[in-house]
Amino acid sequence: MLDNKLLTLLACPQCHGELVFDKESQPNTDTIGELICLVDALAFPVKDGVPVMLINEARELKLEEVESYR
Repeated sequence: MLDNKLLTLLACPQCHGELVFDKESQPNTDTIGELICLVDALAFPVKDGVPVMLINEARELKLEEVESYR
């Protein structure tokens, strides 16, 4: 789980925008969810409770995925 206080402090490293935590999204077995940037359509993995805020580690979201978070 990701602490809500930490979530309010984090921003997208590309656009500096707000992130949404999706604990249901687990694309890999070592992730506990993803932090979603709706502006850039990027999903940053959260591994062992630690957000990986590297653009080259982010997963690009499809338009349908972005729309599902709105």
